[in-house]
Amino acid sequence: MIKTRITSFFAAITLMSTISASNALVQAQQKPASLTQYVNPFIGSVGHGHVFVGANVPTGAVQLGPSQIMQDWDEFNGWDWCSGYNYISKEILGFSHTHLSGTGIGDLNDVLVVPANGEVQLTPAKFNKMESGYGSFFSKDTEVAKPGYYSAYLDKYKVKAELTATERVGFHHYHYDKTDNAHLLVDLDFTMLWDKTVSSSITQVNDSTFVGYRYSTGWSKDQRVFFAMVLSVPVTKAQLYNGLDPVTGKVVSGVGTKAALFFDAVKNPDIKVKVGISPVSTENALANIKAEAPKWNFEAVKEAADLSWNKALNKIVFEADQPTKTVFYTALYHTYFAPSTFNDHNGDYRGTDKKVYTNQKFTNYTTFSLWDTYRALNPLMTIIEPAKVKDLVHSLLAIYEQQGKLPLWPLQGSETFCMVGYPSIPVITDAYLKGLLYPADVELAYKAIRTTAMMPEMGIEYVKKPAYIPSDSMNESVAWALEYAIADWGISKMAAKLGKKEDAAYFANRAKLYENYYNTDEGHFVGKLANGKWDLPFDPTDAKSNYTEGNGWQYTWLVPQDPYGLIGINGGEEAFTKKLDHFFSMSSKMKNAPNDVTGLIGQYAHGNEPSHHVAYLYNFAGQPWRTAEVVRDVMNKFYTTEKDGICGNEDAGQMSAWYVLSSMGFYSMNPMSGVYIIGSPAMDKATISLGSKKFTISTKNQGKKNIYIQSITMNGQPYTKSYIRHSDLVKGGTMTFVMGNKPSKTFGVSKSDRPL
Repeated sequence: MIKTRITSFFAAITLMSTISASNALVQAQQKPASLTQYVNPFIGSVGHGHVFVGANVPTGAVQLGPSQIMQDWDEFNGWDWCSGYNYISKEILGFSHTHLSGTGIGDLNDVLVVPANGEVQLTPAKFNKMESGYGSFFSKDTEVAKPGYYSAYLDKYKVKAELTATERVGFHHYHYDKTDNAHLLVDLDFTMLWDKTVSSSITQVNDSTFVGYRYSTGWSKDQRVFFAMVLSVPVTKAQLYNGLDPVTGKVVSGVGTKAALFFDAVKNPDIKVKVGISPVSTENALANIKAEAPKWNFEAVKEAADLSWNKALNKIVFEADQPTKTVFYTALYHTYFAPSTFNDHNGDYRGTDKKVYTNQKFTNYTTFSLWDTYRALNPLMTIIEPAKVKDLVHSLLAIYEQQGKLPLWPLQGSETFCMVGYPSIPVITDAYLKGLLYPADVELAYKAIRTTAMMPEMGIEYVKKPAYIPSDSMNESVAWALEYAIADWGISKMAAKLGKKEDAAYFANRAKLYENYYNTDEGHFVGKLANGKWDLPFDPTDAKSNYTEGNGWQYTWLVPQDPYGLIGINGGEEAFTKKLDHFFSMSSKMKNAPNDVTGLIGQYAHGNEPSHHVAYLYNFAGQPWRTAEVVRDVMNKFYTTEKDGICGNEDAGQMSAWYVLSSMGFYSMNPMSGVYIIGSPAMDKATISLGSKKFTISTKNQGKKNIYIQSITMNGQPYTKSYIRHSDLVKGGTMTFVMGNKPSKTFGVSKSDRPL
């Protein structure tokens, strides 16, 4: 009997151990691999990278991070502080809840919180005069930045600050070593660059809850942010201010309101603060806190943020040497900053028409840097986030319904009218042609792109005829025209697929209008005057009025929708490739070059988007080895693990998306074609998750010198094409590159193997 019981006991233990091991295995299989360890958020935080450094989650509405002093524009190039942060700075003014990443704009930095003590100071300190106002120097040795987490020690206040976030809630944890007159300063009048507060308010609800709003204007007009702030300890006093003037009572409203919230730091040296934001109301901001961060467990929220980042990063499992892996995962991390969520947990959001749309059944987005991101970031998302793409497009269509045309660069519920062309259209047509629209959106999508492309404004009145845009009628006319031609190509393809033959022919004709600007004598796209004469004299190194953030050389290649036509007008393959070679090897000197034109190889400017596809043009002329050489050169020179490891504005993820795709060996040269052009993979292996399927790219003999593709197999079969179809990639499968240190004499050379 005893033996039986002992046997049963050990059997039970064995069974429990087996179950426990099985559960552990299931949990291990469910939990994604830890890839956040390879992310360095400081890459791109020096120079013109302008990346956000702080705590957020993928596409979150909240980007909670430090705001610093924008150093003197002329002496220190204050433009490089427009994200609110630059690694070279030694001070932190406070922590704000919204930032732009990688743009040239300083809007946002909403709802600044300063964990302070001592004398209450209501204005930000001046550069290198930290006692002149609020803010503190901090030691770089104490600064920690990881996906979803930021920490620094504020020397002036002797406060350790830790930050994490959910989608719509910023979670602060402050530990006070200095307790004299401890308080939290909330400043709704803090601004960066030309942004300014136009209206704001703070209301004390009880001894630990405060709500309010900040309306501001700047690059984006009529921005509205509502917030709710909940403290883990009660305040002993709440002093409200209208500007610098103290106000009695529990409510203050004005242009720039502030609050000093005092608490007993001797009794409570640790204080936690949850700040929910909303585009709709303070009630929704408070509800966002209750829905996303109901408890006071900072570590749990931090771990959840890390998990959300790991889930996103695991969309691509990338195997390479440590530096390359760091650059890759930091780049992939940056592609998830924007577009950003612009609705509440309950689905409410405020439209471009300023009306509130309630209980919406999709995620509404903002922060669309479309002129930049249509080239690589949006195509990347069609591979790794196809479900999200449907909501991104639905958000653009919602804006169309609210304002009557598609947006250019929408931010926080208003249009910035920034950049050229109609860059929403490549995003929408690419999604449609890949089958990534909600079925109910297809008819609306076509109406939106056609209506926008026929508006009698921004030079479209000339394109409609169809004809050229006179350079004496419109500034940057060549840039506008070339961008219109790209989008018109996409419209023609969508129209054809929908059976709209007349529209398809009309827009296909408009897509060829780029030819009107090609001056055979100059060998470049040149502005044309209303009288039919060329806009001369012409210097292709001069970034003058006919181009946007570039010059004639850089815009010579901006025909990704018709590379064979481009080769033709440039005199055929031999002349074309010689001209490309010259472009990459000539002097980098430019005239009137704006700050955006950076990352130069010859006249190629990788720091600005019109150049991003140019290296891949060699494939169309049967010289894929030259594409490999230039692409590797760009990756090696302009993407590093250093603080200035991004050569130009990150541009809301576009610079990083170029690297993510290119390092895996292909690029979306014409985003709407459904074809990716092969370059030179810089990894050992990359596995792309496609729902229940995977597409695995492997390399053999890949290295710093072995940059040339010798041969490819697809699913075990020889593959001779120098491109990959999107439709083949998303089916899942395997692709293996055999690399070497000399160009192959056969791969991608035959006309039948060149891109479609």
